[in-house]
Amino acid sequence: MSLLTAEEIMEILPHRQPFLLIDTVEELTPGLRAVAKKCVSYNEPYFQGHFPKEPVMPGVLIVEAMAQAGAAAILSLEENKGKTAYFAGIQNAKFKKKVVPGDVLMLEVEIVKQKGPLGVGRAKATVEGKTVALAELTFAVS
Repeated sequence: MSLLTAEEIMEILPHRQPFLLIDTVEELTPGLRAVAKKCVSYNEPYFQGHFPKEPVMPGVLIVEAMAQAGAAAILSLEENKGKTAYFAGIQNAKFKKKVVPGDVLMLEVEIVKQKGPLGVGRAKATVEGKTVALAELTFAVS
C-alpha cells in the first residue's frame, strides 16, 4: 500500500502530467527521505522516439524522477508547502542498466545536507532490487 497516491503527490509537487514521473510515494520522512515508485509503461510518450524498435527510458528522465522523489521529501515540510524545489546541480550521475516498459522503478532519495533554501540529496533508482541509476542532486527551494 502506498503512503501517497498520484493525486496526493500533486498536492505537494507542482508537476503535472505528462511530466509527473512518480506514481506513488511508498515511504516519506519529511525533510529527510522519500521512496517513490514509477511503473514504466509502453504508453509513455517518450517511447515513441526513444527508441521505436528498442524502447528505453531516457536517463535524464530517470534523474528527473529521482529529483521529484527528493522534492516530495523537501516540499512535504510544513515550511515548504506551496513552494517549488528547483534543480541547482547534478553530480556523479551514473547509469548502470536500461529501464524499459514493464519495469517498476523504485526511487530512493536521502537528503544529506541542507542550509537555508539549498540542499543536496543522494539518489538511487532500482528495478527489482538492482541499481539502475545513481546521482547526487542539488536543489534550491523557492
